[in-house]
Amino acid sequence: MRVLTLCLLLLLGLTLTIGGGMLLALHGSAFYLLSGLVLLLVARGLWRHRRWSSWLYAGWLLALLAWSLWEAGLYGWPLATRLGLPVLLGLLLALPAARRSRPYGYTGPAGWPVLGTSLLLGVVALAGMARHPHETRGRLAAAPSAAPPADTTAPAPGEWPAYGRSTHGQRYSPLQQITAANVGRLQLAWQMQTGDVRLPDDVGETTYEATPLKVGDTLYLCTPHSWALALDADTGKVRWRFDPGAGMEPQRQHQTCRGLSWHAGSATESADGRACAARVFLPSADARLHALDARTGQPCEDFGDHGAIDLTHNMPFKQPGYYYSTSPPLVAGDKVIVAGAVNDNYAVDSPSGVIRAYDARSGRLLWNWDSGNPTRTAPLDPADPGQVYSASSPNSWAVASADEALGLAYFSMGNRTPDQLGMFRSRAEETYASSVVALDLASGQVRWVHQFVHHDLWDMDTPAQPSLLDLDLPQGRTPALVVPTKQGDVYVLDRRTGQALLPIGERPAPRGTDIPGQRLATHQPYSALSFEPPPLREADMWGASLVDQMLCRIQFRRLRYEGRYTPPSLQGSLIYPGNFGTFNWGGVAVDPRRQAMFGMPTYLAFVSTLVPKTQLEGQALNTGEHGLNENKGADYAVELKPFLSPLGVPCQAPPWGTIAAADLRTGMVAYQYRNGTIRDLSPLPVPIRMGVPGIGGPLLTAGGVAFLAAAVDDNFRAYDVDSGKLLWNVRLPAGGQATPMTYLDSRGRQMVVLVAGGHGSIGTRAGDYVLAYTLPGSD
Repeated sequence: MRVLTLCLLLLLGLTLTIGGGMLLALHGSAFYLLSGLVLLLVARGLWRHRRWSSWLYAGWLLALLAWSLWEAGLYGWPLATRLGLPVLLGLLLALPAARRSRPYGYTGPAGWPVLGTSLLLGVVALAGMARHPHETRGRLAAAPSAAPPADTTAPAPGEWPAYGRSTHGQRYSPLQQITAANVGRLQLAWQMQTGDVRLPDDVGETTYEATPLKVGDTLYLCTPHSWALALDADTGKVRWRFDPGAGMEPQRQHQTCRGLSWHAGSATESADGRACAARVFLPSADARLHALDARTGQPCEDFGDHGAIDLTHNMPFKQPGYYYSTSPPLVAGDKVIVAGAVNDNYAVDSPSGVIRAYDARSGRLLWNWDSGNPTRTAPLDPADPGQVYSASSPNSWAVASADEALGLAYFSMGNRTPDQLGMFRSRAEETYASSVVALDLASGQVRWVHQFVHHDLWDMDTPAQPSLLDLDLPQGRTPALVVPTKQGDVYVLDRRTGQALLPIGERPAPRGTDIPGQRLATHQPYSALSFEPPPLREADMWGASLVDQMLCRIQFRRLRYEGRYTPPSLQGSLIYPGNFGTFNWGGVAVDPRRQAMFGMPTYLAFVSTLVPKTQLEGQALNTGEHGLNENKGADYAVELKPFLSPLGVPCQAPPWGTIAAADLRTGMVAYQYRNGTIRDLSPLPVPIRMGVPGIGGPLLTAGGVAFLAAAVDDNFRAYDVDSGKLLWNVRLPAGGQATPMTYLDSRGRQMVVLVAGGHGSIGTRAGDYVLAYTLPGSD
């Protein structure tokens, strides 16, 4: 035992001395170097049986405690990282066997000083676990007793005919059979498996992100490999299945489908019993748009070319896998409006980000809006290969929204590829990138645009569907639009004009770049309503132990970091919030009665490094969003990766994932709490609630309940909307990285449905489940 203790002291001492010296040379904390020297001295004293070695270690523990409290305060997780390994070593050092020089003799130092200080540190760390300084505790204002004016465009209460329930994208249901008082009794009503499973040759980001539709007695959903299915809404039994044969393409950056779209057709068509009187639209991974008969799943022969449109028509470049619609198209009136995702950082010359409106019955192109050529909305001739859209123009990969009364469609815009290199962009592309744009439904012309990042070099696409609701403001009831961003800002705009309803400002941005031809915006916008994290400090570095926390500090000091919007660089830049986003495609849900939002702010730092092409030889290129991407045609590739310790845990202290609610009239955050456990991240299945990342969206109901899966633990949860209190928590058979929905079945039971199939890029458990929950005995 004595030899083992000596070896551990020497190993830790040498590691801290060497690493601490490197950190000090980078102008970091001197504490690690001093600690390493102290531990080497303790080891020498223990080897020579000196009593002072025990006192020296105890004194170092007290100094470590004081330093840790000075850096991190009484907060358990940062304290555990700093104190855990030294306390364990101290307890080992306190054992008599660690201090004996022979089997039955004792000549070493006393153990009680080390034991006493080790226990003290352990008690302080445990006390810190009860404190959560990053949380905001409060309540939302209660919902008014009177309902807001009826929305004449809203679907029937028990239906869910669009991705966000309606084209307003609220992800809110007026159903209130399930309440905060009874949600804890929810149980599984039925489950089914689609049969679409992850395959060995699938791309890394093969994900189940679908939100089903519910119309009449049928659910409609899609799967990662672009299947469309219709299910009995009471039982989950398959009514029809359609496989478009999209095939496998290794150059796809994503293999996902977030949902289908519904078009009801006319009353005359339905009365006549015509084929495809009602239809669903499926975007497939081979860049086609399919129109299917809602009753049978058969292609609608009157739409496009025997039921499908090839969306690569008029594209300037048509590399396989570079373009397709991951989100459902927008159906507004008799138009189906399609946008698409363009692979990030694959090539300078890529497909266009054009948005196109087609006749929902015939598939005839009605207008096209290309952010690279925004005034030309007259439809190009699909049969003329000489007419092409702008290459690589900013695209809209998120779900769109519409206000048909205003005649406007709202699109969240991404960036022009390459995301981290700005020298390829035109003035028009600079105007519309990383914004929300309102297009005239009739003509496709721009009515207004509001940008959230100027000259985006960080892949800060506007990632989520805009949510539409009316707000009671001092100037009266105002039609509003709510847009969450990757940066953590939530913008509340007048949806008629794009003007801010909550204050927006501009801040100076970091300057200076080591890339020829690269320019930087001098200022960047921010919103009064924001879940933006504070800038990172060296003291915020985490890791799982004192050693890899030190290694994270060394990484931190080696990277360029000047706060939000630190530009990408050759040395590597720390980007926080990272391009994973504080908010991503799951967005937020809004409650039109409370006039509030509920969402899942996530916090993960990323590292962005520009790599000269001369250094690429022998390096493996990646086909996903993260890793090393080529940027073919540019002078620099880009490497994106999460900021992790050598043990693979985030270098920043938790929490990494939260739930939060805010009043949209005032911009005040009501509460924000940790969300999720490390049960499925840790080698031991311990459900420690640290607050973990996630991707997916929430559902709100008039019953005062918020439903959310999304976190990287395989759980489905329900929260009290007013307080954020956890009310219900069940395990899932696979990762639940999708947005739930709710409806009434034929017996009048409120059902809550979630697709659970995992997410390839964040490593949650794969599956192919559709799960429906209801209250026992409800009818």
